[in-house]
Amino acid sequence: MIMSFFDQFLSPSLIGIPLIALAILIPWLTFPTPTSRWLNNRLITIQAWSINRFIYQLMQPMNLGGHKWAMLLTALLLFLITINLLGLLPYTFTPTTQLSLNMAFALPLWLTTVMIGMLNQPTIALGHLLPEGTPTPLVPILIIIETISLFIRPLALGVRLTANLTAGHLLMQLIATAAFVLLTIMPTVALLTSMVLFLLTILEVAVAMIQAYVFVLLLSLYLQENV
Repeated sequence: MIMSFFDQFLSPSLIGIPLIALAILIPWLTFPTPTSRWLNNRLITIQAWSINRFIYQLMQPMNLGGHKWAMLLTALLLFLITINLLGLLPYTFTPTTQLSLNMAFALPLWLTTVMIGMLNQPTIALGHLLPEGTPTPLVPILIIIETISLFIRPLALGVRLTANLTAGHLLMQLIATAAFVLLTIMPTVALLTSMVLFLLTILEVAVAMIQAYVFVLLLSLYLQENV
C-alpha cells in the first residue's frame, strides 16, 4: 500500500481507539515535580529558572489585572513546547498539527480576552475599532476592517501554529525520503541530503519552541489590550 505524505498527520488509533488523548496527556509526565526543598537537582532548578524568566518577560508590560493569567499562559507554553518537541521523535504524533486542537486553544482564550475588555473597559475596547483622528468618510470602512481583523485573530493563531508545524514535518519527510532513495544510487548526494536533513531537524526544534512562544505571546498582547 502506498502511503501518502499526509498520513503522518492522521490521528493514530489502536483497536479503533484514537490515541490523540494519550499524545496530549503523556507530555505532562515528562516534567519533574517541584519539591519544597531548598536545594533541588539541576533539572528542576533549570525548569524553575526558565519559568520565572518567562513569567517576568510576559507579565512585565501588564498591570496587576493581567498577572492572574500567568499560571495559565505558562502552562500553555510548556504544553505546546513539549508536544511540539515530542512530535519530532520517530514514530510519534504531533497533536498541534491538527487545526481543530489549535483552534480549541485559540478561540476560547481569545474570546475570554475580548469579554474581559468589554466588561472592564467597554469604551476603550470599542475604541480599538476606530483609530483616533480618522476622517469622517472613512469611519464606517475602518470599523468594518477592524472588526474583521478582530475576529480573524483566533483563526490566525491556530492556522499559524498548524501551518508551520505541518510544513516542517512535510519537508523533513520529503528530504528523508529523498536521502533513502538516493542511498543506493548516488551515495554522495544521499550524504549531502542527510546533512541537510540534520540541519533542518535543528531548525525544526527551534521552530517548535518559537511557535509555541509566539502563540502565547500573541495571546498576552491581546490580553494586554483589554486589561
